[in-house]
Amino acid sequence: MPVPQYDRIDRAILEHLQRNGRTANVDLAEAVRLSPSSCLRRTKALEAEGIIAGYRAELDRDRVGLGLTVFVALTVERHSRETSRLVEEALTAIPAVVACHVVSGEADFLIEVAVPDLAAYEQVLLDEILAIGLVRDAQSTFAIRTVLSRGPLPVDRWPHRT
Repeated sequence: MPVPQYDRIDRAILEHLQRNGRTANVDLAEAVRLSPSSCLRRTKALEAEGIIAGYRAELDRDRVGLGLTVFVALTVERHSRETSRLVEEALTAIPAVVACHVVSGEADFLIEVAVPDLAAYEQVLLDEILAIGLVRDAQSTFAIRTVLSRGPLPVDRWPHRT
């Protein structure tokens, strides 16, 4: 997939929206020095291109009772597109799995699990993750403290249009 090419105004829009997705268009337009109609047109184009994938509220895991974060490196039995597809479908169906990556190295998948406590993690691991028939092994790493868990993405590093 080619690297997207965006100008400084597109990047400024993306930077602002990553910090505050609830910014009103008129305020966003003022911040990036565009008319509201031009700003809205550009924002809609970024959404249509899939660069802006969506908007959501960020929740505090501790305050909603999901204070334990576990990173799990999974290895699978067979390596094929079909195996990957089946494991991905099974993992995305587990509500406690909040992130899933196909990786290279010793593991095949790296997943992030958010649960209330160790007992809940044991249930998710034994009854849901290891119950996926193709999963051969799971190595768990427990987060002691989260320093940073979200972007914003460094859009100022992207190639730009002239």
